[in-house]
Amino acid sequence: MSKTLVIIPTYNEKENIEAIVRAVFSQENNFDILIVDDSSPDGTAEIVKQLQSEFLNLFLEVRKEKNGLGTAYIHGFKWALVNGYDYIMEMDADFSHNPSDLIKLNNACKVDGADYAIGSRYVNNKINVVQWDFKRLFLSYFASKYVRIITGIPIYDTTAGFVCYHKKVLESIDLDKIEFVGYAFQIEMKFNAWKKGFKHKEVSIIFTDRKRGTSKMSSSIISEAIFGVIKMKLKGLQS
Repeated sequence: MSKTLVIIPTYNEKENIEAIVRAVFSQENNFDILIVDDSSPDGTAEIVKQLQSEFLNLFLEVRKEKNGLGTAYIHGFKWALVNGYDYIMEMDADFSHNPSDLIKLNNACKVDGADYAIGSRYVNNKINVVQWDFKRLFLSYFASKYVRIITGIPIYDTTAGFVCYHKKVLESIDLDKIEFVGYAFQIEMKFNAWKKGFKHKEVSIIFTDRKRGTSKMSSSIISEAIFGVIKMKLKGLQS
């Protein structure tokens, strides 16, 4: 039976972590969970350690410092491959991604045959986002449009962080050469998978803004995405 791992990176998510762990484990599919915590000063990792006595398939990796979303996922991807998982999933800790959609994403790969599946807010130009202000929605939606124009990648939601990868996709990408850490990391991963000819599927989801905790969005992350896409495209043309 294939093994599926849900990777959840955390930094100061004590208000959400127990609830999201319980919600993932309540799904019908047998998911394992890996929490990659960047030494949260609020005690997130300690809560996870307490939950591990209840859930044997809950794993924790604590990094020494906050090094960005992208490097947290790279750490998780490497851990997943070493530990023999067939499907590796990305998910936020703050319930912006609905745990019930994990099954749809997983099945898009396991049943429908996609090499990687994307939980998309913008399939066929429909916007499925709840509780975002207009400025943030505008920025996100047109960022994906911008990426499609610059790179030619046929994906509607290029910055999506709710993704299921078959292990062969991650094995084919040199994870040590992934450069970006913010939203551009999500774009870079999809761009690499697309360039290598892997089959993707976008699964329509409803994205809900976090109710608890603090957003990690910053101007540097936005700048990385804008200018990183051009750099990534130029490198892709050279390869």
